[in-house]
Amino acid sequence: MNDNLKMIAETARDFAEKKIRPNIMEWDESQTFPKDLFHELGEMGFMGIVIPEEYGGSGLGYHEYVTILDEISQVDPSIGLSVAAHNSLCTNHIYEFGNEEQRQRWLPQLASGKVIGAWGLTEHNTGSDSGGMSTTAVKDGDDWIINGAKNFITHAISGDIAVVMTRTGEVGAKNNSTAFVIEKGTAGFTSGKKENKLGMRASETAELIFDNVRVSDANRLGEVGSGFKQAMKILDGGRISIAALSLGTARGAYKAALQYSKERKQFGKAINEFQAVNFMLADMATEISAAELLIQKASNLKNAKEKMTVEGAMAKLYASEACVRISNNAIQIFGGYGYTKDFPVEKFYRDSKLCTIGEGTSEIQRLVIGREISR
Repeated sequence: MNDNLKMIAETARDFAEKKIRPNIMEWDESQTFPKDLFHELGEMGFMGIVIPEEYGGSGLGYHEYVTILDEISQVDPSIGLSVAAHNSLCTNHIYEFGNEEQRQRWLPQLASGKVIGAWGLTEHNTGSDSGGMSTTAVKDGDDWIINGAKNFITHAISGDIAVVMTRTGEVGAKNNSTAFVIEKGTAGFTSGKKENKLGMRASETAELIFDNVRVSDANRLGEVGSGFKQAMKILDGGRISIAALSLGTARGAYKAALQYSKERKQFGKAINEFQAVNFMLADMATEISAAELLIQKASNLKNAKEKMTVEGAMAKLYASEACVRISNNAIQIFGGYGYTKDFPVEKFYRDSKLCTIGEGTSEIQRLVIGREISR
């Protein structure tokens, strides 16, 4: 890690320790999304990390982005998840596919953290099969009328701006999806029930509902029919985000377990001196290093603007599944104490599972990898 990355890591770590750690369990148990915290994160430059400075962003690369997510997620993965969703999905989609006027209109607000972004692809009946979406956009003069609903959307209630994928062609037809930016307060655009989740509880998840929502054609991102292709490209980069989130979650669980294993004594010695525990810690450390290297490889390609579909999927697949194994083993090392909310590993365990589901399940990652290597 070079000096610049070390400085960024230290800044993110200090912020997380001071502003996030004291509130972790309160936010978790009440499912509170701390919106004011994200305004502060914006002031730190963490809400537009890879967005160029000309649009109000920090102008950093993916290694810096991964470092920030890693450090925040070591303290509270749910905050890391919301930072990732805001940066890599909503904000990055507008940057990647918006025209100059659209970039100038929305990116400075998003990058500053003054407004929170949401991104809508998943629906009740279309998870992995996102091409079969039922949310429609129908042209009406210079406007579009949008109807339907999106499900499991991060920041659906608290978000101020949403990038939404709609169907503008027939079900199953090629190039049948178009992306729009919809602002909070637009008539007919509301949010539905907040999900009561297993983990990542301080990261808000709810429905987006569209009831004859009229949006200007000026809110359309890219060409009509290109929405699904845009979404797949955004998810390529988003997989680095979830891999980084997984890395931080795994590292947080591992550090807690390692520290506890040095302090907890049984049969007259620290439990990390017993081979069974020591081997578990060795496997955890090895998996974290392997995940980090896969993420670095994907980040290098992303920074170079080269294709990284396989590498992103590999990083996300491996890091997320390692994260679940590591948080599970962390509880095992803590024993009965690990099953209580007095210690941090039960939360890492609950939070970890989302990493194998969000932004493409492990099964979809294997499908993507298998398809690409078989070409």
